[in-house]
Amino acid sequence: MPWGSWINDLPTEFFLVVHITAFALGAGFAWLAFTRELALLGSAFSLFAAAELVYMTYHLDWTVFLFAHTIAEVLDLAAFVLVFAAAVYSAVRRPALNTVGVNR
Repeated sequence: MPWGSWINDLPTEFFLVVHITAFALGAGFAWLAFTRELALLGSAFSLFAAAELVYMTYHLDWTVFLFAHTIAEVLDLAAFVLVFAAAVYSAVRRPALNTVGVNR
């Protein structure tokens, strides 16, 4: 018996609650990011929310595990890349500190 097989004993409703909660958080953060004109972060959170929807398709028996998991992981990876792109973009576009006349 592989380690962690006890997770299979949990009811489907548990997993749906987890993924619905994660979807709501992702969609909420996406909405906040878009209202603050942070398009990269908004897109990242939107992809995360979409990944949670894809995960739910397995628990609803609409898709097989490997298909849903692969698609969701690709969406999560794209979201991860966009979060770091947003961080780099915000750091690069900041104006340089004015250090003229400052004694060190």
